[in-house]
Amino acid sequence: MIPPRLAGRIEYEDVDAPRLEESALPPVPDPAPPWGTPALMLAGTAVLALGFALLGAANFIADQFARAAWLGWVTAAVAASGFGLLGTGIWRELRAIFALHHVDHLRNDLASGEAARIMHAAQAWAAQAPGGADLLPALRAVNDPDAALALLRAGPGRGLREAADALGRGAAVQVVAGIAAVPSPTLDMLFVAWRGVRLVRQVAALYGVRPGLLGTLALLRRTALSATMVGATEILGNTAAHALLSSPFLAKALGEAAGAGVAARRMLVLGRAASAACDPVPPA
Repeated sequence: MIPPRLAGRIEYEDVDAPRLEESALPPVPDPAPPWGTPALMLAGTAVLALGFALLGAANFIADQFARAAWLGWVTAAVAASGFGLLGTGIWRELRAIFALHHVDHLRNDLASGEAARIMHAAQAWAAQAPGGADLLPALRAVNDPDAALALLRAGPGRGLREAADALGRGAAVQVVAGIAAVPSPTLDMLFVAWRGVRLVRQVAALYGVRPGLLGTLALLRRTALSATMVGATEILGNTAAHALLSSPFLAKALGEAAGAGVAARRMLVLGRAASAACDPVPPA
């Protein structure tokens, strides 16, 4: 507290604020490159392998032409067929991966909070979603992004979720029947794993994504991440089902039916998780 006799007599001097030297500032990290080191190494290996294979095939075809014209044409036809099939497989893999990235871009746009991006992404997804073309006039007529998202959830989104649930129920029934028919626990595990991967691919095809080998691996990773969100809403049902079907008394009474019930429940959750991974519309 300033004494009254000193009030008005204190003079303030301008003091320069300390300045930080550029060397004292923390370094700003460079942005992460779009391609990581493993991706670059894999791409370089693929380019080298394919390039040397093409050069080797071209030299071999030239040698065959030097021996006989008909032998050279036959060798060229065989090489063209082989490389054509290989290129078709690579293109399908890339197309599936691009489709997954397109889903991510639509999801980011629909969750951006920007009206223009949301409306554009809503119309883009409705144009390609099964049964969404009929919704385009209504989407063009509304100006509210929340209304557009509600239309997507109630229109094609709801139909796709119901179809994915139907696929999950079908997989659950097949898992129960398969576990009852297969005598070996190891074969049971392999059958459940195979049916789960097939269910994920079926749900992806339902949303217009047809993954190959690499696309399936990427989709399984996304499905595992989506399963955490789906599991949050299913945790009570999963806990109750697991506690009921895994109890020692019920296991002794029903034998393999207890494990089959748990596997069937997991198929239902897996179908919903795959649907959430392929659906770009954010939940309400």
